[in-house]
Amino acid sequence: MPDSTNAHGKVLASWTFPEYIRHHYSRTWYIAAGIIVGGSFLLSILKANILFAVFILMIVALYVIRNRRPPVDIRLNITEDGLEVENTFYSYDRMKAFWVVYQPPEVKRLYIGFKNTLSTNLSIPLQDQNPVRIREFLLRYVTEDLEQQNESFSDAVQRLLKL
Repeated sequence: MPDSTNAHGKVLASWTFPEYIRHHYSRTWYIAAGIIVGGSFLLSILKANILFAVFILMIVALYVIRNRRPPVDIRLNITEDGLEVENTFYSYDRMKAFWVVYQPPEVKRLYIGFKNTLSTNLSIPLQDQNPVRIREFLLRYVTEDLEQQNESFSDAVQRLLKL
């Protein structure tokens, strides 16, 4: 699909990635998760922290609901005007910087930081894309943050805990 044109200009790169990684968990993982979640829930009840107990129940419910359906493939287009992530468009003028964390095989991600400090960074799996090529496309429009060397804390936790 690269080198085609759409509503946001010429498509420079395009790929799909799953909205989340569907992991297969061992019995040990389930036991450890059950002990941690159950212990946290019990402690919150014993300490009369009902809000935290409700929060734990909501997290568990959301996790169960998410894992009952297969992940949806999300299409990303890098265009001349910005990034299209499925049905959302991010123009380059909203972006502060980008950085690529490429430590295969575990970490292959593109991060986008925004000028609006209330916006969270966008974390995009690179899949089988050439990170040098993606970097070259983005350098035409956005500053690269060379100080960022590692994946985000939340991405690392999700990867390590298989969430």
